[in-house]
Amino acid sequence: MLGYLRALRATDAAMRTAMPSLGRLADLHGLVRARRISRSGRVGAYEVHGAGCRFVSDDGTEIDVDFDFAADGSETFDPWRLRHHGLSLPEPVDVPERDLLSAARSLRPLLTEVRPGWFGVRSGAGLGAGARGAGARAGEQRP
Repeated sequence: MLGYLRALRATDAAMRTAMPSLGRLADLHGLVRARRISRSGRVGAYEVHGAGCRFVSDDGTEIDVDFDFAADGSETFDPWRLRHHGLSLPEPVDVPERDLLSAARSLRPLLTEVRPGWFGVRSGAGLGAGARGAGARAGEQRP
């Protein structure tokens, strides 16, 4: 669970470094609609899809987020996306979606449930000591 959040943060930083005009990952949709960037590209690798974007790192690890469920358009994810992240790791981890849902819910207030089963990182939240403690209870080895 925390591995996914760290990968999401690293992806966000890498994309904003590669595309200085990118304020946040959700801005990719607007750039694609304005035809300023392609629907897919090689910054790591990204592919904009209907409601979000899938990123693939050089080692094949996948991060998939949607942008349409949070009121502010920020990145959101569900247990299906968390599970696929785990399966894409260099040493795959297969965690049942119900366990990932419980793990995500245990990470409040770091995460907010924007609609049933969909989560976003609370604005201004970090991966500090409180988040590490919650992740350990939910199973640190999980994606």
